[in-house]
Amino acid sequence: MNQAGADETQSRPCEPREGDVMIKRIAILSATLLLGAWMLDGSAAAQEYVGSDTCKTCHEAKWNDHRFSGHPYKLHKTVDVETWALPLPEGYDWADISYVIGGWGWKVRYMDLDGYIITESPPGNPGNNQFNLATGEWVDYHAGEMKPYNCGRCHTTGFSEVGNQEGLMGIEGTWEFEGVQCEECHGPGGDHAALPMSSNIQVDDSAAACGACHVRGDPMTEIPASNGFVRHHEQYNELLASPHSFLDCTSCHDSHKKSEISITTECTDCHDSYLDEKKAFKGLGRKHVDAGLSCQDCHMPYTGKSAVAFNTYKGDIRSHLFDISTDKNVEPFTEDGANASGILTGEWVCLGCHTNITKKFADKDAKLIEKGKTPKSISWARGSTKKIHKPIKD
Repeated sequence: MNQAGADETQSRPCEPREGDVMIKRIAILSATLLLGAWMLDGSAAAQEYVGSDTCKTCHEAKWNDHRFSGHPYKLHKTVDVETWALPLPEGYDWADISYVIGGWGWKVRYMDLDGYIITESPPGNPGNNQFNLATGEWVDYHAGEMKPYNCGRCHTTGFSEVGNQEGLMGIEGTWEFEGVQCEECHGPGGDHAALPMSSNIQVDDSAAACGACHVRGDPMTEIPASNGFVRHHEQYNELLASPHSFLDCTSCHDSHKKSEISITTECTDCHDSYLDEKKAFKGLGRKHVDAGLSCQDCHMPYTGKSAVAFNTYKGDIRSHLFDISTDKNVEPFTEDGANASGILTGEWVCLGCHTNITKKFADKDAKLIEKGKTPKSISWARGSTKKIHKPIKD
């Protein structure tokens, strides 16, 4: 047979052979019929949660990424974390703890044997009940209050508002698994685990899916703030207020990975005109680029606080507002401080790093604040934002 004849009778590498297609169709049909029979005879109840370890059987790489993302560790039984060498609040040992809240990334708190958040350390002494991992310090969280645990909706998998987990009266609601496991985003996976070829698993790439938990208040109208910082887990609120409101979280992030290593799309993948640094930046901007700063260092400053404020203009959560105003009259927060305005200003862009400026103008700033005038350090920062970029069409 000549080569032409061989080409006519053999399948191309990317095309399945007719026999393979038929075999696959028969396999799918058989599995579908089996699933239908299984459900009809009552052996398959409503969709069941099976836990992330079941998902690992087929999706080990995703499982590994998710395991180190922090999501599974929003809440855990004490038996899971006793080997973490987490510090316990004074006057308590592991036998006094029912659940550990957090302990991965920012902070850790504890629940007592009735499911209430411990707010006294040692017992009888209000406060010193939250341990901040970045600084190794104990701080107050609702000191001395009887504080129920009502965070299960976003800290667990398969949450229900009905009942009290394990009968612990301090816990509001019940759940299938502690922490944010695979099925919290993908839905219960019992059917999919039993018959992968014949059942679908939920895949929702929308920003609203992430925004179900990365939100506070009404994301369409407010970005809640307190004590001079945006409150934590409000990325959805900020995204909707930003110029990137048309994007989904997964446009830039691999949702399975830890945030610091989850970026799949760089700023210059879309804003490619900024690759030409000489055309995009003024002298001060080029100095920042030469010093190794990236887009996110200025356009995603740490305006949010989960556990620690490192200085007046640097918390521990990056902003997702992106838009920097050079208008000296724009303010980052509402007058009462209860909400962010939705626009970044120079002090947040610059003074989180340039602490030498706040020290230099400390005395002058104090006097200006007494007179109700703009502090010198803020004027310096807002003026500096005009010296970074050249006008450029993007």
